[in-house]
Amino acid sequence: MSADVVRDYLTANEIEFDELNPGVFSVSLPGEKKLQIAVRLDVGAHALGIHAFVCRKPDENHERVYRWLLERNLRLYGVAFAVDQLGDIYLDGRLPLSAITDEELDRVIGSVLSYADDSFNQILELGFATSIRKEWEWRKLRGEPTANLEAFRGWLESGADPSPN
Repeated sequence: MSADVVRDYLTANEIEFDELNPGVFSVSLPGEKKLQIAVRLDVGAHALGIHAFVCRKPDENHERVYRWLLERNLRLYGVAFAVDQLGDIYLDGRLPLSAITDEELDRVIGSVLSYADDSFNQILELGFATSIRKEWEWRKLRGEPTANLEAFRGWLESGADPSPN
């Protein structure tokens, strides 16, 4: 029954999905900062699992990144940041099947989209600053476009630490 609710919700809201197995839905949500957010919805015997990939393991400042995620968890609804055995960052949550309605699906999918997208640049600044700086310098030196690095222009041009706190 709950798989039908999820399927009907995705169809009614024109969200493209693949049903990988009965009750296992794969969705790609369009973001602004993070262009695509891969989400899996698993209808289990007792709960709906929500799993979304946010970012690969940070190259640097792991403690700062993971602390920032844990502090952010205090303000999240329905899902929380988590890391897998490789250190990759996800949003993960479980909701009881009895709570699965169109309104709740809208709320939790909207939360996943918002949290993944709103957090993406901060995670990049904290965990990939050296790589971003090298890419910026390489592109500037060769006259290559820097449009996809514009969000970081301020600290890149100033030479400052992107996230000193």
